[in-house]
Amino acid sequence: MDKLKTQITEAIKSLYDIDETAVEFSEVPADIAGDYSTNVAMRIAKRAQKNPRQIAEEIIAKLGDDYTFTVAGPGFINVEISSKKLQEKLANEFNENYGCNESGKGKTAIVEFPSTNMAKPYSVGHLRPGTQGWATKKLLEANGWKVITDNHLGDTGTPFGVWVVGFLRSGKSLDDVTIYDLGQIYIDTKKALKDEAAEEKHELADEVQEWLKKLEAKDPEAVKYSERFNTISLNHIHNVMKRMAISTDLELGESFYAEPGKALVQKYLAEGKFEQNDDGSVICRLDEFGIDVPMLVLKSNGTALYATTDLACMFYRAENYKPDLVVYCVGAEQKFYFEQLFAMGKKLGVPQENFHLWFGTIDQVTEEGKREKMSSRKGVVLLEAMLDDAEARVRENFSGSELSDEDIRKIATGAIKFSDFVADRKTGILYDPNKIFALTGFSGPFCQYADVRLRRILEKNKDFVRVDFSDYDFEAEKELLICLNKFPELVSSIVEKLELHKIAGYCFELAQILNRYYEKTPIIQADDKERSARLWLVEKADYVLAKALDLLGVEIPEKM
Repeated sequence: MDKLKTQITEAIKSLYDIDETAVEFSEVPADIAGDYSTNVAMRIAKRAQKNPRQIAEEIIAKLGDDYTFTVAGPGFINVEISSKKLQEKLANEFNENYGCNESGKGKTAIVEFPSTNMAKPYSVGHLRPGTQGWATKKLLEANGWKVITDNHLGDTGTPFGVWVVGFLRSGKSLDDVTIYDLGQIYIDTKKALKDEAAEEKHELADEVQEWLKKLEAKDPEAVKYSERFNTISLNHIHNVMKRMAISTDLELGESFYAEPGKALVQKYLAEGKFEQNDDGSVICRLDEFGIDVPMLVLKSNGTALYATTDLACMFYRAENYKPDLVVYCVGAEQKFYFEQLFAMGKKLGVPQENFHLWFGTIDQVTEEGKREKMSSRKGVVLLEAMLDDAEARVRENFSGSELSDEDIRKIATGAIKFSDFVADRKTGILYDPNKIFALTGFSGPFCQYADVRLRRILEKNKDFVRVDFSDYDFEAEKELLICLNKFPELVSSIVEKLELHKIAGYCFELAQILNRYYEKTPIIQADDKERSARLWLVEKADYVLAKALDLLGVEIPEKM
């Protein structure tokens, strides 16, 4: 269709001396002649000063006979592509990297996810950063980018002080404390701080800040706590990420950037780009970017903030990796912070483009039937608990089937991951197990099963000796051929805005088409020529569906 768009653009220029570059096609309904349609003739009618139908006919006359054209309604140009031409196109273009391109060749991107917090159990709140970040990495790689992934760990700042103060009051042993102990300690200590503040006291709060200052000063005792908490946390984080089949190349935490960040604050303070308030805190004004609220880059007591460490991180990445793009996979609640951060980066000459890939919350339905953000009485929903529940549901749904533990994991995580992409990332998603794990409807298992079925067909026909099918017309396969031919354009068209949900939509569309195809078109019972042609197409469909699901991080189980 890109080739045809170019031909129509050239025809319009030749006929009417009009530069019309926005030639777009849409699929036509099944009851209308043709496969695609464009309204370009109506759009340029006023400028060409002619009737749209006449314009459509004149354009068609310039396009040759590679396609079948008709004029519909007030001036639509409908295009019909022969099934054989679609098959030839797929055969000519198909290779082991079908769907991939090199538009990003020579470019480097850093994708930051899931950015977990140390000394806290891996929560559902970091599910979307992980799934969206991994899919972003896969999509950019499919478009030729070199991608470096970074789990920007939250291993310093006020939370560290909260954990130490709480731990010392808990009476627990540093050798025996678990990630779940640390998580509960954090919740309990935050509550104690809140109660203290309500009484207008600050003893605990002062202790928290004192431990933070000790860590930044490399006090041996503070470093001991930090290292122990980090070891416990990283073991836990890595286990959960392994279950989710995601990983990152780097794990440079905020503590790595704290001192360089404070040095940069002093540098830009001396240059007049930052300002110091009367209380000693430091800000960066962003009025020239239309942001009235200045960014706080250093606390009044001299300790670092997120902005301090992120400032150093931007420059570290620029110096060491020279990225063209950095993608931050962080929820919508941080939108204003990243607007400030990116503006500060521009003000200070950070060379890379920054992109905040933000998303909505994960919601659940309460016992009262109300939709609300996921939470629990403990203050956090653990991702491990969600994964355990998902695997239990899969075991129940497939009871009687001989599924391996690995297949159960793939189906469970595939269902959770796919649910993250059923709608635009900017909307909240509803964790509804009845839909997420269903074998029908817009779900991961539905799409996984479609591919498992393809592989089962190929396995049953592995000994079949194929014959020449060059004169087979592929008319019964036209809908499937159109869908398979759309895949490369889809991958290239969504990379600019990282519209990952469109991949999920494509997977669902392809799975639906395959179901209709199985119902109407015999494969094993067909004659040798038809059987050979259809098996060839099944191989291509298996590759494309598996590749599309892989872009979302969804794995294909052996059995379902």
